[in-house]
Amino acid sequence: MKIYTKTGDKGLTSLIGGTRVAKHHIRIESYGTVDELNSYIGLIACQEIDLHSKGILKEVQDRLFTIGASLAADPEKSKMKTPDLVEDDITLLETEIDQMNDTLPELKHFILPGGNTIVSYCHIARCVCRRAERLTVALAESSFVDNKVTVYLNRLSDYLFVLGRKLGNDTKAAENIWIPRINS
Repeated sequence: MKIYTKTGDKGLTSLIGGTRVAKHHIRIESYGTVDELNSYIGLIACQEIDLHSKGILKEVQDRLFTIGASLAADPEKSKMKTPDLVEDDITLLETEIDQMNDTLPELKHFILPGGNTIVSYCHIARCVCRRAERLTVALAESSFVDNKVTVYLNRLSDYLFVLGRKLGNDTKAAENIWIPRINS
């Protein structure tokens, strides 16, 4: 299989189903951002973190491929069966969030990104996840997007925030709290 096809040299690409669209089309931006997110999740998983978190991140990467396939398909023309998200995928994230929160100090301040490299990677992934969510919500205004995709991305950004707190706690990194300056 050739890696380069030259079919995108003029700024167009194909969706699953054969429809050609501009490479800046919101559908391409949506699944491209999910792909970027998946890369950051892989970066987090490559760090010195606990095996349970690595396993959950592998599940997340699998689900992000599912989301990418869903977003890459033309809902009007694709006959290809793509994998589906299920409610249990969302429930897994919620369960993980709750379990991690039970072990963490109560959150009393906004947290600034940082603390150490691992925590910072979690915050970067969270920001990319929020962008992916915004793009899929915008796409859903003009084309079909499975509602579970936006719910999953919303929950995943929460998971990444809490994972950052947990991994910071595991590595004894102080939380970088925001203390607003009030001018009098």
